Amino acid sequence: MSGHSKWATIKRAKGAADAKRGKIFSVISKDLTLAAREGGGDPAMNPRLRTVIAKAKSANMPLDNVDRAIKKGTGELPGVTYEELVYEGYGAGGVGIIVEITTDNKNRSASEVRSTMTKNAGNLAGVGAVAFQFDRKGQIIIDSSKISEEALMDIALEAGAEDIKNEGTHFEVICPMVDYDSLSQALNEQNIETESSELAYIPNIMVPVEDKETARKVLHLIEKLDDLEDVKAVHSNMDLADDLLDDEDA
Repeated sequence: MSGHSKWATIKRAKGAADAKRGKIFSVISKDLTLAAREGGGDPAMNPRLRTVIAKAKSANMPLDNVDRAIKKGTGELPGVTYEELVYEGYGAGGVGIIVEITTDNKNRSASEVRSTMTKNAGNLAGVGAVAFQFDRKGQIIIDSSKISEEALMDIALEAGAEDIKNEGTHFEVICPMVDYDSLSQALNEQNIETESSELAYIPNIMVPVEDKETARKVLHLIEKLDDLEDVKAVHSNMDLADDLLDDEDA
C-alpha cells in the first residue's frame, strides 16, 4: 500500500468525525462562495462551482445553504471576502505537512497555524520548503461496495484518471488537475457516490514513520490543525508502518 493511500485511509476513517463536528458545511460554504466569485453562479459555465455543488450534495448540505453561499459569491447577498492560503511545515520525525486555509482574516489564520504547530511538536516552514515533496492532483475516494473495480476503471480511465488503487474497503482514484472536473462529472453522471472528492496534495517523497510515539505526535498535530476554523484541508507525506496503521484503524 502506497504512503498516500495510507493517508487516504486515515482521512477516510476520520471523515465521519469531521462531518459530525459540522465543519464540513463551513468548508463547503466557503468553497461555494469562492467558486462563484471567481467563475460566476452558473454551474454549467463554472467547472469548479459544479464540482463543489456535487460535494455539497454528497455531504447532504441543505439546498438553502448552497444557494446562499453562491449568492454571497456573486454579490447578490452581502458576505465576507475570503482568501485561499497555503502554509507549509514539519511535524515530528521530519514529516512534511501542507495546510490549506480559507479565511477572511489572514493574520488570524497565520497566528493560529503557527501556534498550533509550535504547541504540537511541529514548526512552520517557508514557502516552497515542503511543497516540492507533493504533487497537486485530483483525489477521489469511493466506497468499494458502491461499484466494482472493473466498472470503475472503465469509467474513470476514460475520463482522465491516471491511477486507481484498490484499498479493500475503498478505491482511491487519482487524476491530473486538468482532468479533475471531467472525472468528477463522469462519476456524477453515472450516479457513483463519492466519500470524498478534492484537489489534494499527493506526496511524491514519503517520510517513513515506524515508531508509535512519532506517529502519535504527527497525527495529533494534524488533528489539531484540522480542528482550526479556517483550515480547509491538511496533507501529509507520512509513510506509516503497516502495524501502526492497524493500530490507528483499531
